[in-house]
Amino acid sequence: MINEKKVILMTKLASYEEKQGQKIRKVHSYYRGDYVVVQIFKSFLAVTVAFAIVFGLYVLYDFDVFMQDIYKIDLLSFAKNVLTYYLVALGAYALITLVISTIKYYQVRRSLNIYYKNLNKLTIYYNRERRK
Repeated sequence: MINEKKVILMTKLASYEEKQGQKIRKVHSYYRGDYVVVQIFKSFLAVTVAFAIVFGLYVLYDFDVFMQDIYKIDLLSFAKNVLTYYLVALGAYALITLVISTIKYYQVRRSLNIYYKNLNKLTIYYNRERRK
């Protein structure tokens, strides 16, 4: 005889594995600290590329004026300003990434705990059937 609870549980487990399985495995394969560091490193690369593109567009927007003023401006203070803006952007994105990736990691862990509880329930159903 078919146990409806067992079928429903098996359907939930299969659906979970199909929809969220790969995403969960990617996050679960790391320790929390390692996962956060990897995400911050990705953020670091993205901010660096984005900042370089924005700075390049800023320079190219008024390239004639920039080239005329390059001898008039203090290059050291200009470089300090650019580096300050870069570090502020990098710090802000690193902090945002830290918070978001930590929350995501704990959500995945919570979801995985529910999945394991359902697997344990399924194991209990199978053990009951064997005893009969």
